[in-house]
Amino acid sequence: MKRIAAMLAPLLLVAAGEPAATVDDLSWMAGDWVSEADGRWTEESWTEPRGGVMLGHSRSGSGERLREFEFLRLQAGADGVPAYIAQPGGRAPVVFRLTAQGGGSATFDNPDHDYPQRIAYARDGETMTATISLIDGSRAMRWTFRRR
Repeated sequence: MKRIAAMLAPLLLVAAGEPAATVDDLSWMAGDWVSEADGRWTEESWTEPRGGVMLGHSRSGSGERLREFEFLRLQAGADGVPAYIAQPGGRAPVVFRLTAQGGGSATFDNPDHDYPQRIAYARDGETMTATISLIDGSRAMRWTFRRR
């Protein structure tokens, strides 16, 4: 009976609207990524998954001036669902829960956060797009990264 329950658990998560995913399923995000336009730049780097965790960081600037930075982490939350944990400027962590994933895309939500409430990534070959927005998709900001 335990064996059947263990086999059905991922199906029940999908049926309940939960992504049956692990941090390893997000390995397509790993690498060094850069976005540059009009003298402004943003860099984002992610490690390969190991021990159920991917570590990342982001920094943005203009010319030689750093405007902002952020420490990032992907790891399973208490419920086992992967979470995107951001620490902008090194401040307290903000957790965004994985709500959709497939192939080369992932969406993380935190409807209780002021902004952003949604963080979405999509990869197509050597290009990765990151979009932040409110939960309804409004006030969207998008970065198109190329692999460095």
